[in-house]
Amino acid sequence: MTASLVDPFARAISYLRVSVTDRCDFRCMYCMSENMTFLPKKELLTLEELDRLCSTFIRLGVQKLRITGGEPLVRRNIMSFFQAMSRHLESEALNELTLTTNGSQLNRFANDLACAGVKRINVSLDTLDEEKFADITRWGRLPQVLKGIEAAQRHGIHIKINAVALKNFSEEELPRITQWCAQSGMDLTWIEVMPMGDIGNEQRLEQYWSLNDVRTIYEQNYTVTDLIERTGGPARYIRLEETGQKIGFITPLSHNFCESCNRVRLTCTGELYMCLGQEDMADLRAPLRRFTDTDIPLETTIREAIARKPKGHDFDYSRQRLDGQVSRHMSHTGG
Repeated sequence: MTASLVDPFARAISYLRVSVTDRCDFRCMYCMSENMTFLPKKELLTLEELDRLCSTFIRLGVQKLRITGGEPLVRRNIMSFFQAMSRHLESEALNELTLTTNGSQLNRFANDLACAGVKRINVSLDTLDEEKFADITRWGRLPQVLKGIEAAQRHGIHIKINAVALKNFSEEELPRITQWCAQSGMDLTWIEVMPMGDIGNEQRLEQYWSLNDVRTIYEQNYTVTDLIERTGGPARYIRLEETGQKIGFITPLSHNFCESCNRVRLTCTGELYMCLGQEDMADLRAPLRRFTDTDIPLETTIREAIARKPKGHDFDYSRQRLDGQVSRHMSHTGG
């Protein structure tokens, strides 16, 4: 039962993204509605159950563990979970422990995260304009986020900024964010908005900005070199020769990135999604709670799920129609 996880397309599954909560202290307009109904806390896996699940995946060959939400750092006692996972870094069973965050709580937890072995963090940030930041996040405060980023950098954590490309919004933000990242020693990745959760099809189409257009803007202002580098995620990279910085593109719409997919996603309620853009999932909470003295049924359920991992997703914004939409919000599956 210790053989590595390999899907039907011979892709080894080495990357697990784990949502520890569906709650968030922001309400980003492309991610969720303003008046969200969150899961009852009793439905969430305990931190001990999350430990057992993650440890099982690590035993089966997962080498990279990314903690997500919602906003992962708003979960109560979450640092105890990071501290528990650090034992897998110490044993070298796990190569990397990291997280994606909105940055609101980084000032509080940067030191604890560094002590737990977190060396890289992705921070979601779409604008450096305080008023526009408040508008797009609805509840967020930019100075709080910037203070958290500075705290993480002081503790030796490398920051990568994730910016969602939004039509009629990001065009003005692109040069400023790019220059700021270059000056601050941070990488930058642009992400196409994905059709997840019901915020209205018309609004989704109005938000979508192809990263082909983003690349064109860079080519008009910089010398652009394609990089062959891969980090185990869906991004493709370029280098801006004038600044030396690396820019990533995550393009689920304009260029499907599924052919090399090595990841699965675990929700805070124990649902395992083999593909971000498909509805099929496996319930891991049932065997986790039913069998407390053995992990064999849990491992069997995981393997059966990996055997159903599809070749790719069906996201499509072509023909001014929204195809391949999934009903759950990104905060449910994990950002």
